Amino acid sequence: MRNWADLRTRVLTAAVLGPVALLSVWLGGLWWSGLMALCVAGLAWEWVRLCGGSTRVMPGLVVGPFVLAAGAATVLGHPGLALLILAAGVVVTRYVARQSTGLAPGWLAFGVFYIGLAGVALIVLRQDGLVGRDNVIFLFLVVWASDIGAYVTGRALGGPKLAPMISPNKTWSGSMGGLLGAAAVGLGVAFALGAGGSPVRIALIAAFLGIATQSGDMFESWIKRRFGVKDSSGLIPGHGGLLDRLDGILTAAPLAALIGALAGPGVHLWR
Repeated sequence: MRNWADLRTRVLTAAVLGPVALLSVWLGGLWWSGLMALCVAGLAWEWVRLCGGSTRVMPGLVVGPFVLAAGAATVLGHPGLALLILAAGVVVTRYVARQSTGLAPGWLAFGVFYIGLAGVALIVLRQDGLVGRDNVIFLFLVVWASDIGAYVTGRALGGPKLAPMISPNKTWSGSMGGLLGAAAVGLGVAFALGAGGSPVRIALIAAFLGIATQSGDMFESWIKRRFGVKDSSGLIPGHGGLLDRLDGILTAAPLAALIGALAGPGVHLWR
């Protein structure tokens, strides 16, 4: 039972936070913008803290304003300007951090891009007319299915490790279970929303997003090893911090936004 020791806390936390996220997606507008502002602000705080700094003093003080400004520009309908703000944020943060001691300028500056791009992508996805709500719901449920499938399958089956030097608890069985879960839930969500589409294409899109999710999870595990911490913070019981919980979204959201851009406005991600 040791493998499942944290399951109860995880389930209870997810049961509270999941519906809040989905309700904000459904309502859109200020509800969605407000949730995004809270999330990127919290992620910026955790990232600066991970790098050994503080958001109350320089250079960590500049990270949050840049990611929030990029999100605000996107909400106002200027995603191109948002990307320019993020680029400026990377340059400014790196410059300011190089004047300090004890912080890695490159890592601190990377956080502006890493967090800000995901925030911009999620806002752009939700703003896409009538399909925006469906696309974000599809993305969220596929990412969650990948996480849950990997967790349950890996804990139940065990087996060879996926990348023991990066994340010793992750297994090949968990990875495969996560991808199968993402594909299955993607198919279910697409048809439940009434949009239809080719089952093969839906499963492939969901699987690609599942791969992005797992890549984000591995990347965050590697970052935490790099900085010698177990969790990014203790904000979310059973999950650690926002970076621990949203690592898959941070990498899957930009991919989803790219798929949406290639498909064109008003088109579901899986069509």
